[in-house]
Order: sequence, then structure tokens, then C-alpha cells
Amino acid sequence: MSTPETSRFVRLRVELVLEVGDADAVTKAALQRIAGDTDMPADERTHAEGAVTEDTAEALAYLVDPFDLVSEVPGIELAQASWSSEQTDYDPDSPDWDLDEDDAAEDDEENGLG
Repeated sequence: MSTPETSRFVRLRVELVLEVGDADAVTKAALQRIAGDTDMPADERTHAEGAVTEDTAEALAYLVDPFDLVSEVPGIELAQASWSSEQTDYDPDSPDWDLDEDDAAEDDEENGLG
């Protein structure tokens, strides 16, 4: 299936909503990861420690690494990754949280319906 017109690059989009049951545990784990990063400059370390202490979403951003998601997949190399986290209101019954909605819209566009 690999033809000259076929790109070797694939954009994988993943959206997660996590419920934080123990913010202190998340913060502690992020601080441990930062402390274990011996390559991090001191001024960056100070900034990172402050950020994860003040915001659980920032702590999660230090703990969740896209490379970890794909590092064991044979035949691929991570070319680029970006991610962010933020506090959000979540209502699983709200249509705003319909995870299939984006896929349906993209399918419609691909089929000339959008």
C-alpha cells in the first residue's frame, strides 16, 4: 500500500479526560520525576516545581509523556509530539463530551457531506 503519494507520517490524536482522586499524590509523583531529571537546569527545575505544586494539570503534563505511549510500537519513530493539560468541567451526559462527534464530522467532510 506504500506508494510515492502516501505519506510516511501519521497524526494520531488522543484526548483523555482524567479524574484526579488524589491531587497530592499526582503532585508528589511529578515532583519526584522532576527531581530525578538530572539533565534539567536548576532554574528550569525551580520553575517546574512551582508549576506542578500550584496546578494539578501541570503536574499531569510532567507525568504523561507521548513517547511512553508509542515507544514500544515496532516500526515507528516519534517525529514530533506536543501535549497540554487543563482543568475542565466534565459531564459525561452532556453532548459536548460525545467523543465520536469529531470523528463523524471528519467522516462527513471526507465523504463530501460537510
